[in-house]
Amino acid sequence: MTMNIAAKVDDDSNDIWREVITALGLSIGAAVALGFSRFAYSLLLPPMRTDLGWTYVEAGALNTANGAGYIAGALVAAWTANRWGTARAFLAGLSVSVLVLLLTAATARFPVLIALRTIGGMSTALTFILGAGLAAAICPTQNPRRRGTLIGLYVAGVSIGILLAGAAIPIILQGGVQRWPESWVVLGVMGAAGLPMAWRAARSVPKPAGGSMAVLNVNELRQMAPTFVGYGLFGAGYAGYMTFIIALLQKQGGSSEQMIWFWSVLGVVSGVSTLVWGRVLGAFHDGRGPALVFAVAMLGALPVLLSPGPTAMFVSAILFGGSFLAGPTSITIVAQRQLPAASWTAAISLLTVGFAFGQTVSPILAGAISDATGNIAAGFWVSPVLLGIAACVNLLQRPPAPARRQDDA
Repeated sequence: MTMNIAAKVDDDSNDIWREVITALGLSIGAAVALGFSRFAYSLLLPPMRTDLGWTYVEAGALNTANGAGYIAGALVAAWTANRWGTARAFLAGLSVSVLVLLLTAATARFPVLIALRTIGGMSTALTFILGAGLAAAICPTQNPRRRGTLIGLYVAGVSIGILLAGAAIPIILQGGVQRWPESWVVLGVMGAAGLPMAWRAARSVPKPAGGSMAVLNVNELRQMAPTFVGYGLFGAGYAGYMTFIIALLQKQGGSSEQMIWFWSVLGVVSGVSTLVWGRVLGAFHDGRGPALVFAVAMLGALPVLLSPGPTAMFVSAILFGGSFLAGPTSITIVAQRQLPAASWTAAISLLTVGFAFGQTVSPILAGAISDATGNIAAGFWVSPVLLGIAACVNLLQRPPAPARRQDDA
């Protein structure tokens, strides 16, 4: 009897380690999709804007194009997974995302860059959404906290991407703003290096029982409505922050060294906190988890507006960095709690459509306000306002039906 218990414990321990390794392999997709393709643009926006003579609206337009592509990718993600298989579609999206990073270095023409950012938005949406679906399916047992931790590990890949970009790009740009293309090349090469590990991880995830639904039914749509609206507002608020934070800090007199430290703190805190958030959010059965995440992100966006300076800069990095990557984790857990497994990918896809729409509108809106007022801080206020509204909206999300709640207990 004792030997059987010991063997069971060993098997469970081996299963956990396999799940962790799989989640880390999938996290390469998150690193490329958001850490390299989206967040690194915050570091590259100032040198590209200077070298290419862009306005703030033009700078924001590239992120808007990326967001528009993200919407398109999110709309077809569930269908693509249902048609071609989640793992295969995830790997295809990841490969295209890496290729777009490399091609971005090959041109300075604004229309071509717009096209590349749009295509990259589509491919990164497929990558991130389907990667989240695979991460949610790693653990076959009904254990919300364990699933939350694995999803947290997957999303933590974004932090790794942020840190790698933050380490490489400033070194490259020491040679001048005209060296921004080399930064895109380095990001693409790092993404390509992770493809084999991501491939092994994706192919090892078991398919969820009951298959996968391409769309949600009317009742499921109604059930998830508050989270859909709240996540869209969160996407708008977070995108405004990540697009213009470096430009704002530089306008406030921040040095290049401070920018490096700010980005490093943001990346480290986001990675560590995402793992903690995964377990914390697993305890919530309604919209309070996302609401808490969005509220902390709102508080993180305020210090640089209310009291500019080094202290405010790093308080913002800690608070915002400690919360914004928990957004995808929080809504993935809500979808798991509210819906059957066959609907998870469709739900994550739909939620990401709302998120992508928000992040499409926000950068160009913030850029337009900044251009009109001649003050980048004026446009930056869009971020905390929308994040605060997002937190309030998500409080309207009701707990799941008793049957679903019992399944996940």
